[in-house]
Amino acid sequence: MSSEAKVAVVTGAGSGIGKHAALALLGEGYAVALAGRRMERLEETLAAAGADAERALAIETDVGDPQSVAALFAAVKQRFARLDLLFNNAGTGAPGIGLEDLSPEQWQKVVDANLSGAFYCTQEAFRMMKSQDPMGGRIINNGSVSATTPRPNSAPYTATKHAITGLTKSTSLDGRKYDIACGQIDIGNAGTEMTQRMSQGVPQANGEIANEPIMDVDNVSQAILYMASLPLDANVQFLTVMATKMPFIGRG
Repeated sequence: MSSEAKVAVVTGAGSGIGKHAALALLGEGYAVALAGRRMERLEETLAAAGADAERALAIETDVGDPQSVAALFAAVKQRFARLDLLFNNAGTGAPGIGLEDLSPEQWQKVVDANLSGAFYCTQEAFRMMKSQDPMGGRIINNGSVSATTPRPNSAPYTATKHAITGLTKSTSLDGRKYDIACGQIDIGNAGTEMTQRMSQGVPQANGEIANEPIMDVDNVSQAILYMASLPLDANVQFLTVMATKMPFIGRG
């Protein structure tokens, strides 16, 4: 690894947006720690990286477990010695059933992955970024368009993504004294495994089932690269990138 390479951690790097973001960062010359629950999926990301994989490190991680997160960042520190960028991307959802029918376990699973996981990773990133020389770094949180506007039957996911907005603001404020910038990217209908069902019809606010437009996930990767490219005295606080014709404003 070149001593000039910036170092990034991407959670949920084994699939979807996380995989594409990790590959884009590697393509820009970053050294990237790939974090995810399934090592076989992380290995698929490494394989897709080709020669860039020599600057990557795959670490099996459960972001909802603070000990697992601590081990992730300890491995990053040991391998790369510093951290310039954290992309808090890992997340999950609950079954699309009525709010009143969700179990406590289904609720807690989403909170652990989407909210607690982002917080644990942010804590560890803070500890590294404030103590390294030069001090500072950048954190980008995946908020989703659900950070502002819910889909039907999505209370756990929507609640955690709204909470990510609060975490983003607090991180941005508390990070100032350490030269840590924090912004949020809200993504709508990027073409990944998770959104394939949208072309087959998903529930709408009026009770209908409708197909939804999907955009190329590369648009998201390019937006993340732009946010990451800024000097630490500039920050994209919130950025929404979405399929132009998806139901979002008013969810209709």
